[in-house]
Amino acid sequence: MLQFVLKSFEELNPLELYRIIQLRADVFVLEQKCLYQDCDDKDQFSMHLMGYENDKLVAYCRILKPGLSYDRYSAIGRVVTHPLYRNKKYGIDLMKKAIQFCLDNYTESIKISAQAYLEKFYTNLGFQTVSVPYLEDDIPHIAMVLKRNEI
Repeated sequence: MLQFVLKSFEELNPLELYRIIQLRADVFVLEQKCLYQDCDDKDQFSMHLMGYENDKLVAYCRILKPGLSYDRYSAIGRVVTHPLYRNKKYGIDLMKKAIQFCLDNYTESIKISAQAYLEKFYTNLGFQTVSVPYLEDDIPHIAMVLKRNEI
């Protein structure tokens, strides 16, 4: 079972930040073979949800208040699960926690830019597709929205 820790950027210690960047790079850059600018000046203003198993960071996402990515929506991004732990469905637990935080603290609606192949994963969590596929960093993505009254 995952142990969750939620912190602002200022609350992160150097080792936590290092592990976050390491996990994001391992999956988004190395595994997915995608060169992109991960440091986009949003981390400093985001909440960071970390999922640990036996003191190892195995799942992570950042939570963005309205205005950071979308004017009217809060957002969840950089959703990642360590490859060796995906069979445990930790991504579902991570997203449920992140969704609840957004709905409790920010807005009634959440918008994400999801990799297109994960559409079913996010649909099962209550998100609805609101765009045609588009390329983001040469990877097909779709915009998806979750509204409190539709989950």
